[in-house]
Amino acid sequence: MPAPAPNSEFYCVTRTTTELSIVCPENNIGANPDGIAVERGWRAVKLEGPFPFSLTGVLASFLQPLSAAKIAIFAVSTFDTDYVLIKEVDLQPALRALESAGHELVGEGTPS
Repeated sequence: MPAPAPNSEFYCVTRTTTELSIVCPENNIGANPDGIAVERGWRAVKLEGPFPFSLTGVLASFLQPLSAAKIAIFAVSTFDTDYVLIKEVDLQPALRALESAGHELVGEGTPS
């Protein structure tokens, strides 16, 4: 299991019986890691939490306008917070779709 890079703001490791997925900033990855599938060009948008586990539909209310705008996502959840990764080329249309749906956008401090 790889260790997170020093000073990494965002790092997620998920292991199942069939795969190991690591989500981290691109600058933590070498140019062409041998034998490793890498998907570059994502930006993370943080949903400010924490949200109680009994609260339903939080992530769905965020994803619905993105789906309607035909914007692909990759979601990562922690105990307190949800992150939605969006391709860099789709980031501005995604933010416009979220604002149009009534979501308040706060700050720029999302890890890339």
